[in-house]
Amino acid sequence: MLLMRLLAGSLRGLVALGVFGLGIAAASPALAQATGASPWFSEKMPELVSLYKHFHTHPELSFHEVETSKRLAAELTAAGAQTTSNVGKLGVVGVMKNGPGPVVLVRSDMDALPVVEETRLPYASTVKAHNRAGNEVGVMHACGHDIHMTCLVGTAHWLADHKNLWSGTVLFIGQPAEEAIDGARSMLEAGLYKRFPKPNYAIALHCTSDAPTGSIAYVSGPTMASSTSLLVTMRGKGGHGAWPHRTVDPVVLSALLVLDMQTIVSREVEPIEPAVVTVGSIHGGTKHNIIPDEVRLQLTLRSFSEPVRLQLIEAIKRRARSLAEAHKAPEPSVVVEETTPPTINSPELVDKVVPAFKAALGESKVFQAKPVMGAEDFGLFGEGGVPTFMFWLGTLPAERLAALKAKGEQPPALHSAVYYPEAEGSITTGVKAMSAAVVKLLPPTR
Repeated sequence: MLLMRLLAGSLRGLVALGVFGLGIAAASPALAQATGASPWFSEKMPELVSLYKHFHTHPELSFHEVETSKRLAAELTAAGAQTTSNVGKLGVVGVMKNGPGPVVLVRSDMDALPVVEETRLPYASTVKAHNRAGNEVGVMHACGHDIHMTCLVGTAHWLADHKNLWSGTVLFIGQPAEEAIDGARSMLEAGLYKRFPKPNYAIALHCTSDAPTGSIAYVSGPTMASSTSLLVTMRGKGGHGAWPHRTVDPVVLSALLVLDMQTIVSREVEPIEPAVVTVGSIHGGTKHNIIPDEVRLQLTLRSFSEPVRLQLIEAIKRRARSLAEAHKAPEPSVVVEETTPPTINSPELVDKVVPAFKAALGESKVFQAKPVMGAEDFGLFGEGGVPTFMFWLGTLPAERLAALKAKGEQPPALHSAVYYPEAEGSITTGVKAMSAAVVKLLPPTR
């Protein structure tokens, strides 16, 4: 009798395991069906495109996303998330729970750029604002953050409407100030991973202008470089332009420094280590016949390695000091204004999610890309060992890309005044890909 009960118990266990296994196996076809030619997208798309146009028409600069934050919080609440605002200044956190299971963080940035829009779209931005220096500038979503936010809202609605496919918790993050690379840090320092469930995975998408709408590109491992902003001040002794021998000219020193810095990457950094040193702006002087007392240079440094980043900074300081000493100039200053680490896609997370992309979008729509020297602060969400994965969302129609190629032209780059995504196709693909990723990482409901 005891033997019979043990056999019966074992049989029930095997049956249970078989059913659970079938549930996992069936999740992929069910997901492909739900995210494929689903009427859900045709029903929701007019509303989502309208939301995108609202975001695009009402851009706000970094740490000024007051109205954007309010609207995103309202949209996540309407989707069924428990929403908290003002996390790390203007950050938004939406929590959607659906039973036991892991926690997946889905992040979107919210800020726009100081760019005057030249797309001539009927919903083009005409917004003007004041930047940190107090100057009036045009404001535009030239990096696709309006698409990112719309995809975040669309994913929240899709997951709320398909709770039968997943179990666990999703954190929807609206992050301020990505362009200033301060926003992720401010949210984490405000206790993001203490006040809310700490994620088991963190994922995000980012628009790209060189992949066709409907496609997803990804990188495994190092994906985007670290970014460090430097302010270099070369000092001299000002005076009349007619008597340069009575002065120490910081303009000449700055010119020599710009040229000398070109040898840092080519002659000091190991050739197999990617690195970039760029002088983005030089400011000095007030009049054509006056030698100024100082010149200020703004630099950006890019690398994938922390030792290389520190090497670049040390080399710039050494060159600035040496030039000043050689020309009997006052000591210059080199100040690190902001920095963010590289974005590293966790290979094991990439291996989990990419098959879900292919199931939802089709094998031919998902391809591997190369790392880029652009920077993001998304990598900070890997704090405490959280695996991270940011993937690229194609945003230009294939016909438009082909026409540009035929004319020998490059597609408009991100941050360009003429960049604009194809809204409906980009949003549809973004929501499908992100929803597929979340469902893949969370177990099915029992």
